[in-house]
Amino acid sequence: MSTNGREGGGGPETLLDFDVKDLKLPQVPKGSGRAILGAFVVVLVLGLLFSSVFQVETEEVGIILRFGRYTGIDKGPGLHFKIPIVDRVYRVPVERQLKAEFGFRTQDADIRSTFVQNKEEANMLTGDENAALVEWVVQYRVVDPYRYLFRVRNIELTFRDMSQAVMREVVGDRTVSEVVTIGRVEIESEAERLLQDLCDQYETGLRVEQVVLQTNNPPDEVKPSFDEVNQAKQDRDRLINEAQSQYNRVIPRAEGEARQAIQQAEGYALDRVNRSQGDAARFAALYDEYRRAPEVTRKRLYLETMSRVLPEVGRKIVIDDDVEGLAPLLDMRGLAASAASPQPRRSATQENQP
Repeated sequence: MSTNGREGGGGPETLLDFDVKDLKLPQVPKGSGRAILGAFVVVLVLGLLFSSVFQVETEEVGIILRFGRYTGIDKGPGLHFKIPIVDRVYRVPVERQLKAEFGFRTQDADIRSTFVQNKEEANMLTGDENAALVEWVVQYRVVDPYRYLFRVRNIELTFRDMSQAVMREVVGDRTVSEVVTIGRVEIESEAERLLQDLCDQYETGLRVEQVVLQTNNPPDEVKPSFDEVNQAKQDRDRLINEAQSQYNRVIPRAEGEARQAIQQAEGYALDRVNRSQGDAARFAALYDEYRRAPEVTRKRLYLETMSRVLPEVGRKIVIDDDVEGLAPLLDMRGLAASAASPQPRRSATQENQP
């Protein structure tokens, strides 16, 4: 570098003059450029090699796009190769059960899970124009990866919108009592059916496994009033059940006693009729025998009557009317004792014997 003063014009001027020969550049050794190029090529080859290998997990399937177009090649679990830069891989969990939460979000899934309520999703209007907080979970699977990826844009957001629309429709057709208490199972099944119909209509490639209602309560502002109404309904149902139970105890017993009395009367009537018919038949048969042999029949009747009567009167002594002075010979005390002792009665079978 040199400084030269020049005269003329408005006075002296200072100029900086550089000479290229004065610059000292670092010397590049011969052959180093080839080494750098070789290292770059090696890095490039390794990068392409690593980018050509991808892994698909056990519960997934790999969808390959070549130049952005679906190739129809679906890779199963394991290591696979693809063309670097040209092919793009989407992994779809076809064997995993997915879950979508509505009305709340799980913050920490542990032994004691913590949740955050989303009232914007949970607030719904029932069919009787009452407000209810409805929280539910939808469990689903991917059954058609192609439709899941390419038929619907932003499938997750679309599925959430469909789930909310279906649940609001189902809840809007029912009363708040059905939503909160007795209609849970029916609401779950109806929402699952309608949501699956929408998924099939939009070709989402999803299959709804289950819709589960979580905590369904009225809003906090009206919850005390709702609890009082619910308690009153429970008391009413309890009283109705108690009255029904009392009715079931008294009425069947009275009906049974009435049937028993009727059957006893019918049995008594049948017994009396049968006995009367039997007595009449016996009398008719006896009369026929009497007509055939009056003397024999009369004697037999007398003997049968005496055989029934005499055992009832105790010990008896039959004497002739003309006998005199027999009383001193008799043991009167023995006769009195035998007369006082009860005599065994003969059975009906013995009475009927000749």
